[in-house]
Amino acid sequence: MKYQNIQLSIDRWIATLTLDRPDKMNALDDAILIEMQHALDRLEADESVRALIITGAGRAFSAGFDLSPREQPFRTVKDWRDHAKLGNDTWERIWRSRLPVIAAVNGFCLGGGCELSMVCDITLAADGAEFGEPEIQFQSAPPLAVMPWVLGMKKTKELLLTGDRVNAQEAVRIGLANRVVPAAELMAEAHRLAMRFAMIAPPAMQMNKQCINRAYDLRGYQSTMDYGAEMFALVHMSESQEGREFFEVAAKDGLKAAFKWRDARFA
Repeated sequence: MKYQNIQLSIDRWIATLTLDRPDKMNALDDAILIEMQHALDRLEADESVRALIITGAGRAFSAGFDLSPREQPFRTVKDWRDHAKLGNDTWERIWRSRLPVIAAVNGFCLGGGCELSMVCDITLAADGAEFGEPEIQFQSAPPLAVMPWVLGMKKTKELLLTGDRVNAQEAVRIGLANRVVPAAELMAEAHRLAMRFAMIAPPAMQMNKQCINRAYDLRGYQSTMDYGAEMFALVHMSESQEGREFFEVAAKDGLKAAFKWRDARFA
């Protein structure tokens, strides 16, 4: 398959999947998610691959889900459920993968991009990276409610109920990332770590990862993800003055103007 929105390369045992919509800050639309699913399924079946790095082209890892107007706008709860499912099914492939997956976060890591980084097994952050889930600021919610499983309760509530962002150093301090790496060294460090993973016998890697994930499943991980997706759909079907104004500005003047309007409210 020839990809239009991602790049996929394999160097010996290590695969690198690069989100490749730099003009859109690697915003996540249906096309990129479908291509990611195809690539992830392909890598899962390729026994020569032992580790995966995910990164972004340009100045962002991913700025989150693409909010551009759609030809067929979502109008029902089912529309929003299906939208959440497409993204969550993609992240689920990473969470359940036999491969150790490293997020090499090279810049903005927001919304769905932040969720993507959190389902990866290890997150390396370039020193200029920014993390956050700003969806609440334009009447949305994380479709994958994974942050409570990564951070402590107080910090999760602070980030998800304000939409605030944190820099790379703070992301490491609170547990969103494993360590900070100079931007120029990010991919080299990701490859070094991937090579360490690749040296582990595949059955040991797969079953140890599965065992760790099972500990979360037994505590209700999957039911939380399902409930979070339902809340995402219901939030989008709810009415509010703030939500109407944001999307009215977006429809009239574009998303950039809408985000400027939003940022002015929260300055």
